[in-house]
Amino acid sequence: MNSNTDIAKAIFKAFVDKDRASAERLLSQDFRFTSPLDNGLDRKQYFEICWPNSATISSFDLKSVAENNNRVLVTYEATSTTGKRFRNTEAITIRDGQISAVEVYFGWNVPHAVPAGQHRDPS
Repeated sequence: MNSNTDIAKAIFKAFVDKDRASAERLLSQDFRFTSPLDNGLDRKQYFEICWPNSATISSFDLKSVAENNNRVLVTYEATSTTGKRFRNTEAITIRDGQISAVEVYFGWNVPHAVPAGQHRDPS
């Protein structure tokens, strides 16, 4: 059996490879997806709303992967097919060898839009 870290890494590979069949095997039937833009999408909604974004992602550079019991925290820098880069963190919950939940915390563009040591008011 694969480790929880292996399972978490596999969903990123499926996304980059545009391999929906692998993604479907990785996600549990009661899967939930949450991000700043999505509140507990079910598996069907995930494949309708989020999966099409796989067409725009060319790579994930996993910067940090930490496993704690049934959760894997992954911080990555993604590169789009247009060359745009961004950084996010995902908390991935694994149950019975499948991903049962993903929480995405949006990061920032790479390179960072704010100069080092500076603050920019969001308004």
